[in-house]
Amino acid sequence: YKPRGYVTTASDELGRKTVMELVSDIPARLYPVGRLDKDTTGLLLLTNNGDLAHAMLSPKKHVDKTYYARIDGKVDEEDQRAFLQGVDIGDETKTAPAKLEILKSADISEILLTIQEGRFHQVKRMFQARDKQVIYLKRMTMGPLVLGDDLPKGNYRELCEEERKVLERV
Repeated sequence: YKPRGYVTTASDELGRKTVMELVSDIPARLYPVGRLDKDTTGLLLLTNNGDLAHAMLSPKKHVDKTYYARIDGKVDEEDQRAFLQGVDIGDETKTAPAKLEILKSADISEILLTIQEGRFHQVKRMFQARDKQVIYLKRMTMGPLVLGDDLPKGNYRELCEEERKVLERV
């Protein structure tokens, strides 16, 4: 469970705290699968299995990643439609279609967003394109893996056998 304030990298030349410090007691050489921004919390998979990492990140595999976010601005059905069509975030192509579920629509909205890509700051950029700002972001799922309520921030656990078997099919 990645807390805020850690960069998702194996090492950092700038001396910032890295997620690897959270697993320094594990002797195996692990690598983060994908990235979470320094300010983003949530589920982060670390592995020494390169094939698994590639499968989880490959756009061809269409692995869902679901995020909970608080948004400065009223999120509405127009945003849902735009996200389903893909959003221009300033790259060469629009984002792939994304499922936006509105939990609370208010001055500070709460949402769940499911994407299958992992572009640089993608969730934040998608909302910026809709004139809204992400003020809190947490990854809840990555493929079949779910961040449970029982894991405290900054802690980790090994995958159970069932999770390993499901990931082999990704």
